[in-house]
Amino acid sequence: MLNTSYQDNVLTVFLSGEIDQHTSKNLRPEIDSQTEALRPHTLCLDFFYVKFMDSSGIGLIMGRFRQMSLLGGSLKITNLPMNIKRVVQLAGIQTLGVIK
Repeated sequence: MLNTSYQDNVLTVFLSGEIDQHTSKNLRPEIDSQTEALRPHTLCLDFFYVKFMDSSGIGLIMGRFRQMSLLGGSLKITNLPMNIKRVVQLAGIQTLGVIK
């Protein structure tokens, strides 16, 4: 189960541990069901407690970006540790304007 917060039409998902193929497969439906139910203006993915992320995490981010775009909302990514920030930058996600 994810730790989340919903306030002022912002759904914040506090990610932790490792985001790899196995964990991202479990995270996707949990995040998607909450965004579908709440329809927040902004989905914030907080990476403060994430220790490792591979390309599956990039897919997780891009899928949530698409979902929020379809819902008329936006995605924000916060608290990226330096090692995760490098992976995100190599994937070009900063060009989407979602990193805060």
